[in-house]
Amino acid sequence: MARERGLDLMEISPNAQPPVCKICDYGKFKYEKKKKEHEARKKQTVIKVKEIQLRPQTDEHDRNYKFKNIRTFLEEGDKAKITIMFRGREITYVEHGYKMMRQLAEMVQDIAVVESPAKLEGKKLIMVLAPGQAKKGSKPVVSGPTPNKVSGPVPNREAAAAAPEPAGEPETEAKKAE
Repeated sequence: MARERGLDLMEISPNAQPPVCKICDYGKFKYEKKKKEHEARKKQTVIKVKEIQLRPQTDEHDRNYKFKNIRTFLEEGDKAKITIMFRGREITYVEHGYKMMRQLAEMVQDIAVVESPAKLEGKKLIMVLAPGQAKKGSKPVVSGPTPNKVSGPVPNREAAAAAPEPAGEPETEAKKAE
């Protein structure tokens, strides 16, 4: 029947009982399939990850300029990876890096969400922001060290030394020196 019409016989489902076949123009079928794949690829969006690198000693003006660039990346639909690099003894001031990350998260909380909170990997503090609307009333989640506080008055130094430290807090060189 296919030869009589000048068309091709195409097997659609060979595993069915009986096998399903279709009479059609195979060239036209391939063309349509290629066109559909092209349209699907066109509609697909590629999310890029743009990285901004900072140092703890970065001046406020330069930091604000880079934060503005991060905001444009997020508005364009790209993810932003923020890296604060610590060199030498700067690693003892990690809390300054966490503070910078919190400031950034607050500046872009209307257009972005924190995909992975700030965490220290070696001598780099890394946070990833993704474009999207943050939930109303939610604060940005940026973890970091919190200062040690002993509740209530401490009668003497021995009692202060015996007071337990909060769990889950990273120990820094400054704390070890005390």
